[in-house]
Amino acid sequence: MRQFPLEMHDMAPGRVVEWRLRSTAGAADADCPDDAAGRRASFNQDKHFTVAEESRGADDPVASWIAVTFEVAGALDEQALTRALLAFVRRHEVLRCEFRRLAGELACEPIAVGELALDVVPVAAFDSSADLRGFLLERFKRSIDTLSWPLFTMGVVLREDSATVYLAFDHIVCDGLSMPIVVHEVQSAYEALRRGEDIDLPPAPSYLDFAEEQRHRYLSIDADDERLGYWKSFIARSGGAFFPRFPLELGVEPDRMYPIVNEASSLLDAAEAEVFEKACRAVDGKPFMGVLAAVAVCLREAGGPGVYRGFMPVSERGRGGWANSVGWFVNTMPIEFDASPGRDFAQVMAAVRAGFGEMVQHIDVPFVRAWELLAPAEFAARSWPYPVNFFSYIDVRKCPGAERHQDWRPTSHVWSARANGACSWFQRDADGLHMNSLYVDTAAARGTMDAFQEALRHTVREIARYGSFRRPVALASPRRPVDTPLDAHPYARRS
Repeated sequence: MRQFPLEMHDMAPGRVVEWRLRSTAGAADADCPDDAAGRRASFNQDKHFTVAEESRGADDPVASWIAVTFEVAGALDEQALTRALLAFVRRHEVLRCEFRRLAGELACEPIAVGELALDVVPVAAFDSSADLRGFLLERFKRSIDTLSWPLFTMGVVLREDSATVYLAFDHIVCDGLSMPIVVHEVQSAYEALRRGEDIDLPPAPSYLDFAEEQRHRYLSIDADDERLGYWKSFIARSGGAFFPRFPLELGVEPDRMYPIVNEASSLLDAAEAEVFEKACRAVDGKPFMGVLAAVAVCLREAGGPGVYRGFMPVSERGRGGWANSVGWFVNTMPIEFDASPGRDFAQVMAAVRAGFGEMVQHIDVPFVRAWELLAPAEFAARSWPYPVNFFSYIDVRKCPGAERHQDWRPTSHVWSARANGACSWFQRDADGLHMNSLYVDTAAARGTMDAFQEALRHTVREIARYGSFRRPVALASPRRPVDTPLDAHPYARRS
């Protein structure tokens, strides 16, 4: 399962049908019922919703979505898929939530399971993959609205002998690791229903319970709380900055947002990724640590500092039985380690391992709460103040349903209207190691990110071949067109 721009997905055309979710109870009451008053949004959700409110009020809307697609072989049983999708929405309470302000806080009002219905709506037929992609891009942009329910859209591209199912979500109800869960649950339910069996899935506790527990533990803390010690020490060593700056030139102006470039490529094939992992294990590290070490060295060689400082999203699913739940189970944490010149691969990996170990000891404090308490002026803004150093890594081979990915051929896609920096996501799957980056569309950023990507590809391959860093690559590379499809993409279907 790979993450890349939807524009690069070479899915075959066909007839598009959508499922429109509605409540059979009619319009919601003006006031939240008593039982809904006890449900509060998480810190992530509250900040996300607040930014949407403020940007809408300033006629400067912030827009983004997370989407997933997967394949169904053979002629589609529309009735079975309808039942599978409805069961999926009923199973995850966060997908049934309407968000609204209640006494200044963001309240979640779940629609009762029995009040949900799906309407099947024929949309259009497409003769080319390009037209289909264009439709889906516009559909997701227009239908995903943080301030309006439902907060996701569902549909399928029908053909005589196959179908591509798609779902797109607002970030307020899910995260990147929710996408494999979506694929696994909908496909498993669909296949069970086609066999005439009941849906049998493991427990999936509600994200709203997670949010309630998180707020109970951290809403009352103040800036003097000892649990913020890790954040304070990181800020102190960063010269007083809460946000670790991306160290390379992107050509951005202060307080300005830009259109984005969204591109992806492969860094290692399956065999190379296996050898890379062995090289990491040989120096007591994990593959994600090896990638992070390589990123740090490439940034340093391009003129960045010897000490790496950045943000790293960390999943909170494993700490409380949330492995099968859909929601925004991500805490963003600062990490730092020494990658100064002269250190070999084993030494940098030891530093990464120590930095990560220190970070995970303090993972409980929610990022948004730390941001609000320790950088209140920046918290009031609608975006991060400047380009921020950000690293994300997911091994999708460990996600639910990964053993069926070659059959289901899932893909994930992220989109954002504007940004002021650069973010990179790394994914390991059965076909290798891959990179998806979103960054500002400036001439400087295009040159910087092209060079960085080429240097990183060179570095991870050097680690795989020799078990260490060798001669750094020259940080320059020819431009690759953004809309060029991935070479030999294993999920591609030709029209």
